[in-house]
Amino acid sequence: MSHDESAHTHDDSRSHDAHDHEGHGHGGESTSSRKLAAVSLINIVGFLVELAGGLAFGSVALLSDAFHMLFDALAYVMAFAASHVAEHYGDGDRWSYGLHRLEPFAAFINGLLLLPMVGFIIWESYQRFLDPALISIGVVPTLAIAAGGLVVNVGSVLVLHGDAMSLNEKGAFYHLLGDAGGSVAVIVSVLAIEVTGIRVIDPITAALIAAVVAWSAVTVLRGSGEIFFLKTPLESDEIRAHVREIVGVDQVDDFHVWQICSQITVATMHIETDVETMTEAESVLRRVHDELASHGIDHATVELGPGYADRDVHLDTHCH
Repeated sequence: MSHDESAHTHDDSRSHDAHDHEGHGHGGESTSSRKLAAVSLINIVGFLVELAGGLAFGSVALLSDAFHMLFDALAYVMAFAASHVAEHYGDGDRWSYGLHRLEPFAAFINGLLLLPMVGFIIWESYQRFLDPALISIGVVPTLAIAAGGLVVNVGSVLVLHGDAMSLNEKGAFYHLLGDAGGSVAVIVSVLAIEVTGIRVIDPITAALIAAVVAWSAVTVLRGSGEIFFLKTPLESDEIRAHVREIVGVDQVDDFHVWQICSQITVATMHIETDVETMTEAESVLRRVHDELASHGIDHATVELGPGYADRDVHLDTHCH
């Protein structure tokens, strides 16, 4: 294939970006967004009730569960806001992939905001562990509020649960199951204190819940950080091997994969081929794009060209 044909094929390959970002939603409000909005509202109300109860009745475990619920509520609010903005704004050439980058940004901020809350819970737990006399729990009110928090979590699970949940909905679903576990822990700790009279059970329970919340924060920070720092989300060597098996592909070079957000994976790839006609080149491009799509890549740009002697020198000027 001549140099002119190679250049023309590279330009034409853009038409094979069959999974462009417009397919990821810039239209009306999605069902997923509406569910996240409803769950956000439910959890904000639950947080306010548990916060008031924890302060009024002296349960640091209830306070820790309230902050856990606040963290999840903020996560849902940010996820909803990011989804809403990405669906309604950012169209046009000015924003190459819309505003979908808001999702990992919101998640990162959310994780950072959680860390001071964890520190506060652990500090309060430590103070009350040293001086159990500070602990004066209103058993019946605390149980009632914790049970209310459990009802809020179960109600949120019912709102989200369905036959086919989106990735955001699945994340919220599992967070809510953890929240329900936190509410159960508060109920059990209050009953244990009432039966045994051992008041340090309350700060110990709070510290355990804080550990779970801290683990959630680290997980969110790590996941969003991987997106921001362009960590490859797929097995590059495996994909290269599969692409090399395609008839007409001689070499795979300069292969990069990264994510715009958790739901949009992007890739670029340079393919060397010895095909001679445009029809053969189109066939190779089509099979390469199909292979990349089968690995979860949503938007791919593939450059197709002939082999050349100074390939390594050329690629070293712009690839890693």
